[in-house]
Amino acid sequence: MIENIAIIILGVAMVLYGADILTTGASALARRMKVPEIIIGLTIVAVGTSAPELFVSLASAIEGTPDMAVGNVVGSNTMNSMLIVGVAAMVAPIAVSKATVKKDIPFSVLSSLLLIAIAYDGSLSRWDALILLLVFAAFMTYTLRVAKHQPTEAQEVKPQSVYKSIAEVIGGLSFLLIGSNIFVHEASDLALTLGLSEGVVGLTVVAGGTSLPELATTVVAARKGQSALAIGNVIGSNVFNILLILGLTATIQPLQIEGITTLDMTVMLLSVSLVWLFSFTRFKVERWEGFLLLAGYLAYLAWLIFNL
Repeated sequence: MIENIAIIILGVAMVLYGADILTTGASALARRMKVPEIIIGLTIVAVGTSAPELFVSLASAIEGTPDMAVGNVVGSNTMNSMLIVGVAAMVAPIAVSKATVKKDIPFSVLSSLLLIAIAYDGSLSRWDALILLLVFAAFMTYTLRVAKHQPTEAQEVKPQSVYKSIAEVIGGLSFLLIGSNIFVHEASDLALTLGLSEGVVGLTVVAGGTSLPELATTVVAARKGQSALAIGNVIGSNVFNILLILGLTATIQPLQIEGITTLDMTVMLLSVSLVWLFSFTRFKVERWEGFLLLAGYLAYLAWLIFNL
């Protein structure tokens, strides 16, 4: 079991490193091609932060562990909204932009409701996947259209060679592919060793590993007083996780959902709804509200453990 855990940690490290250098290389290439900074932020960087969830979910589906793929997304979204936002708010109250309250969080709530509706029959078919991808395309079209009319600050970025950028993209993809396969394989073995279901492992171990970038980024941003952008990224990643990641995963391999319960889905929906509710209070998540979110997540985690 110790060997399993060590290899799982290695897999997580490879996935996180791969996502980092892939995003760096792709952003550098996009700037070389004169792609506007706001477009890079909303597409390449956003997809880059969701790359761990994407590759782990794809690997889970291909390996024949669909519960882990769905559990990864449901668990990551719950962790993003309750654990990450909760911890960040306890470090320093989080200012939430009006755009996030009026557009991003409501869309995250709607995405959660959509997932619950289409997964009610216990599966995600290719038709369900098409619905998710179409809604994602509509969301991105609207977001990019709004972003083009918003002023953005030009950033000084040191240029790098095309060959280095291409090498980073290829290297990042390689680390993501290899790391996610190692992670899923070893997490499955660990689940069998401990007698856990793949769904529970996806909701906890896998979700925790793939949510590390959001956790680190949000806590650091909160300490620096720059949490408005961080919470926008966290909530935005919830939308990406449901619409893009599950959409692509179910397109490649239709998913049968057995280990993810109605309670798990409900907690995911409740978590982002609470963040939305708290954000209405002067567009800020206070420390006590962060404590409630964290306490709620710990209670949910305890319920999962005691009902193994």
